[in-house]
Amino acid sequence: MKRLILALVLATLTVAARAELLIKVTEGRVDAVPIAIVPFDGDNQAPEQVSSIVEADLHRSGQFKPLPAKNMLSRPHTKDAIIYRDFRVLGQEYLVIGHTKPRDDGRYEVTYGLYDVGRQRELFSESYSPTKAQLRDVAHAISDRIYEELTGIPGAFSTKILYVTHNRGAKLPYQLQYADADGHRVKTILSSAEPIMSPSWSPDGSKIAYVSFENNGKPNIYVHNLASGQRSVVSRERGINGAPSWSPDGQRLVITLSKDGNPELYMVNVNGGGLTRLTDNYGIDTEARWMPDGEHVVFTSSRSGGPQIYMLNINDKSARRVSFEGNYNARPDVTPDGRYLVYVHRRNGSFNVGVQDLQRGTFDIVTQTNMDESPSVAPNGSMVIYGTQRRGTGVLEAVSIDGRVKVELPSKEGEVREPAWSPFL
Repeated sequence: MKRLILALVLATLTVAARAELLIKVTEGRVDAVPIAIVPFDGDNQAPEQVSSIVEADLHRSGQFKPLPAKNMLSRPHTKDAIIYRDFRVLGQEYLVIGHTKPRDDGRYEVTYGLYDVGRQRELFSESYSPTKAQLRDVAHAISDRIYEELTGIPGAFSTKILYVTHNRGAKLPYQLQYADADGHRVKTILSSAEPIMSPSWSPDGSKIAYVSFENNGKPNIYVHNLASGQRSVVSRERGINGAPSWSPDGQRLVITLSKDGNPELYMVNVNGGGLTRLTDNYGIDTEARWMPDGEHVVFTSSRSGGPQIYMLNINDKSARRVSFEGNYNARPDVTPDGRYLVYVHRRNGSFNVGVQDLQRGTFDIVTQTNMDESPSVAPNGSMVIYGTQRRGTGVLEAVSIDGRVKVELPSKEGEVREPAWSPFL
């Protein structure tokens, strides 16, 4: 319920932008689980069709293969009306039924249940009483609940995606925006005539940090409170101020500064105080990301001659190289359990997203595009969103951590880049 409340707060902040992201699943798992999501009774009279959103969420995950409503032999809305045979003969493993009905107080009653077709039994059922504005949040919450029940992994459908858009020729061409994980309800946080870079979510999702060049074309690092709209400058040192990354406790940022002549990693409190230098090397050190333990960061460094991924102990300042495949590895991110590193890898002239298993020592390329950048891992560790090029335009795409599911998220207008997946909200 806490996730749903914060998601609703974020959904009402700032002003809506003109464009939404589109969603197109280009490749799913061949062993996707068949599931029948019967159109909810009353959905066609509601401002948001809850069952359709749930169906789209589960399909987008690549883990499920929803049955088209036109192929259903029956469409039950209550437990007693279920004819399991109708779904068993169609090869369905699970069934979702429910209803969306208006109440006299202006809210809606949304009730649904998940059923095991083979065992002919209810797995669980739940009810919500949302306002009209909360219907989409409830749909994502239902998707999360079903996903976790059937996969054992928390769903990430109620999360947000933060990104930068660039509309050439516009008076304020750069916009910092975020949207639901399905691309809907786009909100604009900042519009600027100057570039915006490296957006990053705080661990509780209430704030973001980013780099803006709005101060006479010079990079400054800002922390922005999403609820109040208030923001403050964390760093405006001479030279580079870049690549902010939040500590797991939300109290500090690791940033890149060149105030002493060479790009190095520094740690700073969110209020801008307590600046501490972490690296001191002739190479370029940048693009740090915290490990879940709060005591290490991974970062990109050229100290070995070309960009590679290193891991730094912030207590004793010791660093060790962790990427060894090829001569270009950069822009790391890490899964919430700390097991997998995700970063941009160059091979045969192409820049792709690669995944390194820190336990097994394996490395795999999981994308087939050739200009990938800025990978960001979903808070459940299942998917990676990243920027790439399609027909000469910057777009967002997502891929599962094992490379088996691929999703395109093109924008209706402008280029999209620098994505950052929110934490659980």
